[in-house]
Amino acid sequence: MKEIPPFKLIPQPLNDEAASLPGFKWASPVIGTRHRLGGKPEFIQGDETPRCSCGDVMTFYAQLDSVSPEFNLADGGMIYVFVCFGCFETKAILQSS
Repeated sequence: MKEIPPFKLIPQPLNDEAASLPGFKWASPVIGTRHRLGGKPEFIQGDETPRCSCGDVMTFYAQLDSVSPEFNLADGGMIYVFVCFGCFETKAILQSS
């Protein structure tokens, strides 16, 4: 299984609507900042690395964090995206805080 080198993803609003989204008042300060590409996933509830339908363990591609109270993923959760570089099947997993 390949591992993609880690990159910090820093969201930048692309319009006024995105720039005006409120931050989290009730959550830990890290919620909304855990976006990343590559490296190892920062699972909230434990390792759920999937297998591809070909049987190979899939490569972690990215994790996307909740972005605001309005676009909150399962109580401050994250989406994890995986890919198989053998057949380019993808899977996404959602975990909540």
